[in-house]
Amino acid sequence: MLGTGSIVPECTTSDGPRAGPAKPADLGYDSAPMARHTSEKAARGGGDRVVSKNRRAFYDYEVGDKYEAGLVLIGSEVRALREGSADLTDAWVDIDSRGEAWVKGLRIPPLKHAAFGHEERRPRKLLLHREQIDRLRGLNQRDGMTLIVTQCYFKQNRGKIEIAVAKGRKKYDKRQAVREKDADREARVAMQRGRKA
Repeated sequence: MLGTGSIVPECTTSDGPRAGPAKPADLGYDSAPMARHTSEKAARGGGDRVVSKNRRAFYDYEVGDKYEAGLVLIGSEVRALREGSADLTDAWVDIDSRGEAWVKGLRIPPLKHAAFGHEERRPRKLLLHREQIDRLRGLNQRDGMTLIVTQCYFKQNRGKIEIAVAKGRKKYDKRQAVREKDADREARVAMQRGRKA
């Protein structure tokens, strides 16, 4: 509170003097709002980042529809994913008789300094909607498709994986895919050279 002997600057605006104490903008200070404190997570984009990708899957399989699934992890697994990477080369999805989806073959390396470690290749439960699980089970059993893991990432600080419905390629299909990729690359290089000339 102001005492009786306090001096309060009077405010003078273009309209004339105004009663009451002066505000910061009236005294010539910048009237921009104060900056809010942002945490490191918010500065990094809310924790969204790719942990690892399974590039080999696009060579070995013809990839179809993709689904996003949440991962049920324990603390040391989350820390290991944040600090390092996961090995997705042998990862695949299995749907058991109870209708639960599990990712198998996903390797998350253990932390050396963790008090309670984890198994590297243990089956981990996936969080999917019932309709998605039924659709994936039908594609797997009826059509003979394989359910592979194509990428592991964090989205809003939650561990997720991307599941793809895929069909295995034969050896000649793989060679054909490599030929097509090389032809596309050569065509792009030739077009870039043509533009520069």
